[in-house]
Amino acid sequence: QLQASGGGSVQAGVSLRLSCAASGRTFSSYSMAWFRQAPGKERGFVAAIRRGGYRTFYADSVKGRFTISADNAKNTVYLQMNSLKPEDTAVYYCAAGSYSTYIGTYRYWGQGTQVTVSS
Repeated sequence: QLQASGGGSVQAGVSLRLSCAASGRTFSSYSMAWFRQAPGKERGFVAAIRRGGYRTFYADSVKGRFTISADNAKNTVYLQMNSLKPEDTAVYYCAAGSYSTYIGTYRYWGQGTQVTVSS
């Protein structure tokens, strides 16, 4: 089970850190990712971290502003989001699966956490 948290309503320019805590199984053998879904849009890739934490990949829209990291001891993945923009407003989902930007490669999903950024 994946439990996402840390969302909220903020002003543009501030930072938020999302957390995704895994329970019930060890996800260290999986790559982890964050996706997001804005109202009326499809769920899209945000960032991924390869199992072992040695490689990361980001969507162009968040590169340089967002950082994905993992704490295997805590079985938790984080998404540090800096310089937030109104277009970052979405429900953010964490997922576990194969290292990819493709949504279909992720087997396990969290319930989502809402991030709302106002200008």
